[in-house]
Amino acid sequence: MTTAARTALHALPLEQLRRRSSTKWRTYPEDVLPLFVAETDFPLAEAITARLREALELGDTGYTPPDPGLRTAFAAYAQRHFGWTVQPDRIRSTCDVMMGVVEILRAVIAPGDRVIVAPPVYPPFFDCVEEAGGVVERVPLIDVDGSWILDLAGIERALAGGARAVLLCNPHNPTGTVHSRSVLAQLAEIAADHGAVVVSDEIHAPLVHPGVEYTPFLAASPRATEVGYTVTSASKAYNLAGLKCAVMVTASEETAAVVRTLPPEVEWRTGLFGALAAVAAWNPASDPWLEALRVALDDNRRLLGRLLAEQLPEARYRLPDAGYLAWVDLRDLGWGDDPASRILREARVALNRGPTFGDEGRGHVRINLGCSPDVLTEAVLRIAALVRR
Repeated sequence: MTTAARTALHALPLEQLRRRSSTKWRTYPEDVLPLFVAETDFPLAEAITARLREALELGDTGYTPPDPGLRTAFAAYAQRHFGWTVQPDRIRSTCDVMMGVVEILRAVIAPGDRVIVAPPVYPPFFDCVEEAGGVVERVPLIDVDGSWILDLAGIERALAGGARAVLLCNPHNPTGTVHSRSVLAQLAEIAADHGAVVVSDEIHAPLVHPGVEYTPFLAASPRATEVGYTVTSASKAYNLAGLKCAVMVTASEETAAVVRTLPPEVEWRTGLFGALAAVAAWNPASDPWLEALRVALDDNRRLLGRLLAEQLPEARYRLPDAGYLAWVDLRDLGWGDDPASRILREARVALNRGPTFGDEGRGHVRINLGCSPDVLTEAVLRIAALVRR
């Protein structure tokens, strides 16, 4: 990485952030440090700001057109960042990643079919399986030599027992795990052998940390192209969740045909500002901003490790491979299944509650690292004060 690319992006000051009207800044009183929901505290990439400003000046606030440029922009982005060749005509848009997941699952399973998830996992996974008419089958991640990996043997047993789909998180939320190409290829083989599909949420892919190799599921193997569907968005990396735009990507004619048969309303739900912002985010002009963000997040994930070692040595934390979400085990503090509740009440720091990610999350918290080092430091100091108290 060049010296210029090692320049970190700086978070906005708290007094400016508290003027925001999003969930992160309107859920709790001002004395609470919000390190929960997946929003970041950084300024937008200038290309995004400029594009949205231009649209506002034009009064360009109508319906989203059939092709707002998302297909070619994402295909070029995937090639540039991941070495992944995507055919633009195999991309459709929708409102957000979970909506895309639900609509694809509805198309590929029958009501009552079981869908595998790997907890601890993003809480809406449980809800969207049910919304699609499926039944959640839990096959938790397993801990092997200090790394979280998919339980491929457990997934194979579940598919052999009748499960029809795997809902994959790649990179995984909340652990930040980036699944290896080998593991993904094996997953594809298992799914193909049992006539199942894999729907992969890859929203955190742009934020893989230095030294970690990321493989899109559809690029893992020829079998993956046959069984897989990818749903992703610029929303997490570029902080665009409120603008509502995601893409559904396929790599075979058979899976593309499934996505093409989804109701037209699925694509109509794409927000115009979301599409405009995503095209700007995926443009090469935004790449330096993304590199600076990665530097800031890499610094913060390491800062959290140092802070916990110094201030909360009872906490167990592994550096995430990707993203700005840290999964921290606080069970040795003896604060019960839901330590985030006590931390909010007594330390005035809002974290995500571990049990919402599945039973495996008991005694854990998820911490949002997408903030300034000062805010992250203050949050840990407040939590550590509870132990000294």
